[in-house]
Amino acid sequence: MHVLTSLFRTAATTMILLVPGAGWAQSAPPMSIQEQGSFAAGGTVTTVPGTFDPRRPLSAAGQTFHGDHLYAFYQIPTNRRRYPIVMWHGAGQFSKTWETTPDGREGFQTIFLRRRYATYLIDQPRRGNAGRSAVQTMITPTADEQFLFGAFRVGIWPDYFAGVQFDRGPDTLNQYFRAMTPNTGPFDGTLFSDAAAALLRRIGPSILMTHSQSGELGWLTVIKSDQVRAVVAFEPSGGFIFPEGAVPPPVATSLDTVTGVPAPLSDFMALTRVPIYIVFGDNIPVAPTDVPTQDAWRGRLEMARLWRDAINRHGGKATLVHLPEAGIRGNTHFPFSDLNNIRIADLVSQFLAETGLD
Repeated sequence: MHVLTSLFRTAATTMILLVPGAGWAQSAPPMSIQEQGSFAAGGTVTTVPGTFDPRRPLSAAGQTFHGDHLYAFYQIPTNRRRYPIVMWHGAGQFSKTWETTPDGREGFQTIFLRRRYATYLIDQPRRGNAGRSAVQTMITPTADEQFLFGAFRVGIWPDYFAGVQFDRGPDTLNQYFRAMTPNTGPFDGTLFSDAAAALLRRIGPSILMTHSQSGELGWLTVIKSDQVRAVVAFEPSGGFIFPEGAVPPPVATSLDTVTGVPAPLSDFMALTRVPIYIVFGDNIPVAPTDVPTQDAWRGRLEMARLWRDAINRHGGKATLVHLPEAGIRGNTHFPFSDLNNIRIADLVSQFLAETGLD
């Protein structure tokens, strides 16, 4: 699992009523869902040479293997808005990222369903419900949760950051850590973005919402697909694409070095054709620090600002919001599931309204 270094049902019923349950705001009204389901998109098919013999079914000869696809679970509310939102998890995560928060509140899936957006929650290939990898790997259990506590900027173990927007209830950290899941195959940005492009060919024009590691994959998807109408990127952790010959100097941190990615100008220009909204949370130092899990985000925020400027110099529409500079404090690496996630959702809704995508 690479966190921070790369970070860091077919259609169902016609009407379902969702009523708030345990941990949800009891005053929230029921919500009607017109359709929900799940499917796979993209992927590969391989065939072992030879002829399949039904009398020797355990022999691989002549047999096929479907793998490396993306999994999508969708819900479509009644009176839906024009564009659905595709929600893509980060490193070590799966679609659970967007569901109920670790402390039991509504996550972005439900919040935006209530705002009449269809939602598509995806598991990228080789992760979660899309774990059928076509490439062998070894999964080694690794104790890393105190590192994650810092990398996700909840605090510096065992202390929480002052004013952090993270519930300190007895079961919250337990739920938080249990949302991690392993890779069942190596990271492959080309394969993963191919699968996302296949999803968009099926569902049509959409708003793409990414987090951390999938920020890089989102840029690749925009280059490959003309179906992305906007990108909302929460704390993209790397993979910022610059025109060849115009990549800024790398940014050294006490964890690693953040570098831009050179690409043909035509690929870069594809990123200037859609509005982009980038959000970074709190407790990111301004000056270098010897705490690697914080300093890594200083480097990523610095590179993200350089990338925003490059996009806008070429006629693009990229906005970067550093939440404490906007007067919103205490957010972790997961602003969309923090205690103030309704306020964060309001920022996204405002962006979509201002760009005519609501």
